[in-house]
Amino acid sequence: MTDPSAAVTRLAREESGRVLALLAARFGVEVADDAVQDALIEALDWTAVPDNPAAWLHTVARNRAIDRIRREAAILRRTRETGIDLAVLRPAVHDPADEDEEPDMVVDHAAVGDEQLRLMLLCCHPALGHEARVALTLRLVGGLTTEEIAAAFLVPEATLAQRIVRAKRKIRDAGIPLTVPAELDERLDALLGILYLVFNEGYLSRGDRAGARVDLMEEAIRLTIRLHDLLPDNPEVEGLLALELYARARTEARFVRGELVLLEDQDRSRWDLELIEQANLVLDAAMRRARPGRYQLQAAIARYHATARTAADTDWAAIAAAYTRLADIAPSPVVELNRAVAVAMADGAPAGLALIEGIAGLDHYHLYWAARGELLARAGRPADAVPALRRAHALAMNPAERRHLERRIAALVYRNH
Repeated sequence: MTDPSAAVTRLAREESGRVLALLAARFGVEVADDAVQDALIEALDWTAVPDNPAAWLHTVARNRAIDRIRREAAILRRTRETGIDLAVLRPAVHDPADEDEEPDMVVDHAAVGDEQLRLMLLCCHPALGHEARVALTLRLVGGLTTEEIAAAFLVPEATLAQRIVRAKRKIRDAGIPLTVPAELDERLDALLGILYLVFNEGYLSRGDRAGARVDLMEEAIRLTIRLHDLLPDNPEVEGLLALELYARARTEARFVRGELVLLEDQDRSRWDLELIEQANLVLDAAMRRARPGRYQLQAAIARYHATARTAADTDWAAIAAAYTRLADIAPSPVVELNRAVAVAMADGAPAGLALIEGIAGLDHYHLYWAARGELLARAGRPADAVPALRRAHALAMNPAERRHLERRIAALVYRNH
C-alpha cells in the first residue's frame, strides 16, 4: 500500500512543475503557483492515494485557480456597484467557467515540448535579474522548498522568499508574456544555472534526509538531456550534462550504510563505469567545439577524478590549473575555495591555507569551514582545526555530513589530548 505522505512528496517533486506549466498559460504564473500549492496542501489529507495523482493535482489546482479568479471578479463587481471607479486597479476578470475545459494533463508538443522545460524558459525572462530567475524557476519547476533554494544560494530563507515574491509580482505587473523565446540562447545561462543547482541539491541533500536525493539528480539530468536535444551543438550544455553524469556515477560509493565517504576513501569499484564513459563521450564532443566555458571546465575537473584508478593517481596539479582557468572565466569565492583545496593536495596544506586566508564571503558556507579545518589538521594544527570543524558542523544541514564532521572532531580532540 502506497504511503500517502510519500506520494504527496513525490507528486510535488515530479508533477507540480508540469501542472503549473499547464495552468500558467491560462491563469498566469502567480495564480497557477498559488493554486498548485493549495492543491498540494489539500493532498496532505489523503487517506488513500488516487489512481492518477497527477491528474488529481491538475484538476484540483485548476478548480482552485478558477475559484480565486471568480472571487476577484465578484469583489470587483461589488466595488463598482458602490459607485467608486476603481477600474484602473486591474482589467475586468472574465469567468473562466465560460471557457472550454481543457483535458486533464494535456501535453504541449509545441517548439519546446517538455512542460517543465518550457516553464523554465518562461521564468528566465531577461527582465528578471539572474538570481530571481533561478530562484523563481527552482521554486515553480524544480519543486524545491524555499529553505532548500536558500541553502543553494547561501542566503537567509527570508531573503530568498522575498526574492521569489518580487519576481512573481514583476511578471504580473510588467505583463511579461508566457511565451517561448524564438532564440533559446538568450536564456541559456540562467537555465543552465537552474539545472546545476537542482542537481547539486540532489547530490548532497540539505534537508533532513540522509545522503543524496537521487530523484533530484535524475530530474536535473533528464532536463539537461532534453535541453541538449534542443541545442545539440552547444558545448556548455554538453559540459553540464557531462558534469552531472560524472557526479551521478559516484553516487553509490559516496554513502555506506548512510554514512558519508569522502572522495579519497571511496571504493572506486562501485563507481558506474558506463556513466563515466557516457560522460567522457559528451565532454569530448564539447571540447572539439573549442569554445571552453565554466561547465566544461568543471566537467574536465570531474573527469580527472573519475579516471584516476586510485586516489593517489589523481592529478591534483592539473586540477589546480583547471580551477585557475575557471576562476578567470567565472570567478567566485567557491571556485577559489576549490582551487585552494586542489593546491593543498598538490603542494601541501600550508600552500592551500595561504589561499584560503584570502577568500571572503563564505562565512556562512559550511564547506569553507570544513576545508579550512581539514587543511589545518593536515598542517599539524589540530587545536586550530577543531573550532573550524565545529563551525562547519553548526552550518551543515545534511545529517550524514554532520555525522562525518562529528567523527572528525572527536578524532582530533582525542589526538590533541
